[in-house]
Amino acid sequence: MAVKIIIIRQVPQEKEPEIRPLLLKMRSLAHAQNGYISGETLINFDNPSERIVISTWKTLENWNDWLNNDQRITLQSEVDRILGHETLYQIYYNG
Repeated sequence: MAVKIIIIRQVPQEKEPEIRPLLLKMRSLAHAQNGYISGETLINFDNPSERIVISTWKTLENWNDWLNNDQRITLQSEVDRILGHETLYQIYYNG
């Protein structure tokens, strides 16, 4: 069963230049992962520092493989360090 992952980050404008290359690298790596279907990034119109990524995977196992990927963990740790907080992940499926 396909799953959608909602990834929520608060990205202050002054930190955008520092984390943008990390997020682009992470996206590039995700595209090459088994089970990756699609992803899109949304910016809150009223609060541009709020970013949401909606990522679709063929199975929860595919997502968990990506979640535990060493390269992703390294990049995500750096993003979280720069932002000063952990990124929030929520897993959904069609009901």
